[in-house]
Amino acid sequence: MANGSGAHPLRVLVAGGGIAGHALAFWLTRGGHRVTVVERFPALRATGAQVDLRGQGIEAVERMGLLDAVRGKLVDEAGVAFVDARGRAKATIMANTSGRGRQTLTSEYEIMRGDLVRILHDASKDDTEYVFGVSVDGFEQDEQKVIAHFSDGSSGEFDLLVGADGQGSRIRQAILPAGCDPYWRVGIHMAYWFIPRIASDSNIRDTYMVPGGRQIMRRSHNPTETQVYFVMREESEEASASHRKPVERQQKFWVSRFRDAGWQTERFIDGMQTSPFFYSQEIVQVRTDNWSKGRVVLAGDAAHCASPYSGMGISGGLVGAYVLAGEINRHPGDLPTALANYDSVLRPFVDEIQGEVNPRLLRLGMPMTQRAIDAFQAATALACFLHVPDLAARFSKEDRGGSWQLPENPAPIIAV
Repeated sequence: MANGSGAHPLRVLVAGGGIAGHALAFWLTRGGHRVTVVERFPALRATGAQVDLRGQGIEAVERMGLLDAVRGKLVDEAGVAFVDARGRAKATIMANTSGRGRQTLTSEYEIMRGDLVRILHDASKDDTEYVFGVSVDGFEQDEQKVIAHFSDGSSGEFDLLVGADGQGSRIRQAILPAGCDPYWRVGIHMAYWFIPRIASDSNIRDTYMVPGGRQIMRRSHNPTETQVYFVMREESEEASASHRKPVERQQKFWVSRFRDAGWQTERFIDGMQTSPFFYSQEIVQVRTDNWSKGRVVLAGDAAHCASPYSGMGISGGLVGAYVLAGEINRHPGDLPTALANYDSVLRPFVDEIQGEVNPRLLRLGMPMTQRAIDAFQAATALACFLHVPDLAARFSKEDRGGSWQLPENPAPIIAV
C-alpha cells in the first residue's frame, strides 16, 4: 500500500499487541505506513476476561468493517442480577437490546477480550509485522528518528514510537517527568479467574454483595467456563502492593479477604487453584497532561486508562487508536501537528469517559454493612419493578461517551 498524500510512508513501531496496538496497526497500514508491533508475550495474547463495546467504540468497530465479526463472537449475557447468600435474585437489570439509547450494566456487545484480539489480528496481520516475545527496553530520539532498543539485544530506527503497553506502561514512564504519578486511584481492587461451569450458572451475571465493601461476580461466557470476580474497597499499602507479588501470594491475599464471604465462595476459591490464569489489579485511571514527547506518543490504557468502572475501557482504546491514526494519516509529514491534534481532538472524549467514574457512587454499590446491602437491594428491586433502568437506558440521548463524535475516517486516501 502507498500513502496517497505524496509524503514518505512512516516507519512506526508500536510497543504492545493489545486492543489499541492492533487497532493502530489496522488504520496506519491502511494509511500506507509500515508498522511493526512488538509484544512481550511469546504469542498472540488472546486471553483475558469479558469486555464490552459501547457508544463510540461500537461505531469505531463498524467503521473498520468488523462489526459482523464481533457479532459472531458475542457472549450471551442477558443481564445482571443482584443475589443474596442463597443465590436468589433480589433485582435484575436486563441488557438494552433496543438498538437505541444507552447500554445498561450489560452491553449489547459483550465479547471475550481474546476473541476481540483475534478479530483485530486477523484484520491487520497481512499488512503488519508482528514480533512476539520482544519488548522495548529503551529508546533515544532526535528530530529525525527514534532508535528503539529491544529485549533481544537488537535495535531499530523508526519515525515514530507508540507506547500502547497498557496501564503500567514503561514507555509512559520514560517520557513523563521524574516523580510524576499518572495514577488516579479510587480505592478499589479486583481479581478474576476462570472455573468450570455448572448447571446453575445461567446467562445472567450474578452480583453478590458482602459486608465490608466486598463484592463477588459470576458470569459464564461459554458452555464449559465461568468467570469469577472478587472486588473490594480497601485503601491500604498491603492491598496496593499485593498485585506486584507472585501469583501464589496474590491468591493467598484474596483468599484471606474473602474466605468468610458465603454464597459460592468455597467453590470459587477451590477453582482459583486450577484456573488457566489469574489476574489481580488495583482499579486506577491514567491521567496525564501530555500524551507525547517528540517522536514518542502514548495510546490506549498507557495514555488514558479509564478503568473498568467507566464501561469504556475497550471502547476508549479503539477510539483513541482511531483518532491517533487519523491524525498521522492526515499529517504524515508533520508529526508535531498530528500529535498535537490527537491530544486536542481526543481529550474531551477521554475527560467524558473518565468522568463517568465517581468514587462516591462506587462506594454506594459496595456497602460496608448488611443493613446497607439490604437497603441497596430493596431500592434496586423497586426500580426494576417500575422499569426505571430499562426506560432510562432506552430514552437516554447519549451513551457513556457523551455527544462527542468520531472524526472522519482515519484512512481517507489510499492506493492499493
